[in-house]
Amino acid sequence: MTQRAMVDFRQDEMGDWVARLACGHSQHVRHRPPFEERAWVTTTEGRSAKLGQSLDCLFCNMPALPADAIEYKRTRLFDETSIPAGLLRAHSTAKGVWGQIVVEEGKLLYALEETGESWVLSPAALGIIEPEQRHHVKPMGAVRFFVKFMNVGSAEA
Repeated sequence: MTQRAMVDFRQDEMGDWVARLACGHSQHVRHRPPFEERAWVTTTEGRSAKLGQSLDCLFCNMPALPADAIEYKRTRLFDETSIPAGLLRAHSTAKGVWGQIVVEEGKLLYALEETGESWVLSPAALGIIEPEQRHHVKPMGAVRFFVKFMNVGSAEA
């Protein structure tokens, strides 16, 4: 795992604490004994004392979208009942085509076939698809998402 400094905290819709990391990603920091022992997160003083300290970033292994990637099309909005079968099994984008999975609501598992890495995507966590990278998605309950397709340096498809 990649260590990143905690730079801020916020509460999610369930009241659980989420650390914002220096890399821009977020991660839950729950206190749920005996599974997770983080009593420090329950107080303002405890959270303040942890600012600047490192935490494993679960998303830093996610591929990075090139800065000059330009969207040229996107899918329609899918939900857990309308996801095309092709997205649920191993598939890839074409040569030179990047993808960005955008979850508007709920959670979606995004898994890479070759490495076995996977991430739970949510409105706060985008999925990046490298060109020709075999992957699949799987809904985790109710979900709404779409996929943007991009080229690098040109809006031409």
